[in-house]
Amino acid sequence: MNIFIFAFITALIISFSNYFLKNLKIFHNYNGQAHQKFLGNKEIPLTGGIYILIISLLIFYKFSLLICLFLILIFSIGLASDTNYLPSPAIRSLLQIFFIFIFVYIFKVEVTPTRIYYLDIILNNIFFSFIFTTFCLMIVINGTNFIDGLNGLVLIYYLAIYLIISYFGFHFEFGIDKEKLIYIIIFLIVLSLFNLNNQFFLGDSGAYLLAFITSAILINIYNFNQNISPFFIILLLWYPCFENLFSIIRKFKIKRSPILADNKHLHQLLFNYLQKKIFWKKIYVNNFTTLLILTYNFFIFFLATKNIFNTQYQIL
Repeated sequence: MNIFIFAFITALIISFSNYFLKNLKIFHNYNGQAHQKFLGNKEIPLTGGIYILIISLLIFYKFSLLICLFLILIFSIGLASDTNYLPSPAIRSLLQIFFIFIFVYIFKVEVTPTRIYYLDIILNNIFFSFIFTTFCLMIVINGTNFIDGLNGLVLIYYLAIYLIISYFGFHFEFGIDKEKLIYIIIFLIVLSLFNLNNQFFLGDSGAYLLAFITSAILINIYNFNQNISPFFIILLLWYPCFENLFSIIRKFKIKRSPILADNKHLHQLLFNYLQKKIFWKKIYVNNFTTLLILTYNFFIFFLATKNIFNTQYQIL
C-alpha cells in the first residue's frame, strides 16, 4: 500500500472513531483521579492504545500469534486502568510482572551482555537474566506511562526512536522488515498530529503497549548487533527510565507509595512554571513544554548516534 494512502486511511479512521466515541462518551479520560485533570476538564477519548494495538496486530500476526496474545494482554491491563476496572496500581504491576516474565521466558528475551563485568557474571544464570530483562521492561513501560502527560510527548519521543532505528537499519542488519518500519513511522506521525490537536490521549493502554513493543524491538536489535554498545540502547530509552527512577526516589523520600500517581513529574513541573510565565491557552503551553523537553532529548539522541559502538562515549 502507498504510504500516502496508508496515512490518509489512518487519519480517516481516527477522525471517525473519535467523533463517535466523543458523542457516545466512551473511553473518556476522566475517571475520578486528580492527575487526569491536569490539562483541564475537557473529556478526551483514551483511544491511542486501541489504534496502536490494531496496527501492532496487523504487523506481528504473521510472525507469531503468541506475540499478538501478549500484546493484547499488555493492552488489556492498561485498558482496565483507563476504564477504572482495575484501579489498584499494585495489582496492575503484579499482572505486568507476570505476563512480561512469561513473555521473556517463552521467547528467551535477554539483555546480555551489558558490558558491566560483575552484572554479566550474574546474568550468566538464565533465571537471573530473565528477571533482569523483566525488570528493564517494567521500568520502561511504567516510566513511559509517567511521562505521558503532555500531548505529543510520548508519541514524538518514540517516533524519534523509530526514525533512528530506520536510519541505522539501512546500514546494518537489524532483523526488522524495513517496509513495516516505514509504516510504523507514518502511523506515529499521524497519531502525533491528532494527539497534538487534543483529539485523543494515549491512556495507560497506549503508553504500556508502545513502550513494550519498542523495548522488545530494541532488545532484538541489540541481540542482532552486539557490536553496538548496550548503552546506546539505554540512551534511546533514558527519559522514561530516568523519570521512573526519579519518581521512586522522590516518593520514598516523602514516604509515599512509588506506584501512586502524582503531579510532580518533570513535564508537569515545567508546564506549571511556563503557565505562570506566559499567558497562553493551556493547549499552547502544553505543546511548547513538549517541544522543550523533546528538543533536549533530540540533542541527547544526536550525540548518542555519533558513535553507537563506543560504550565509554555512550556513558559519557
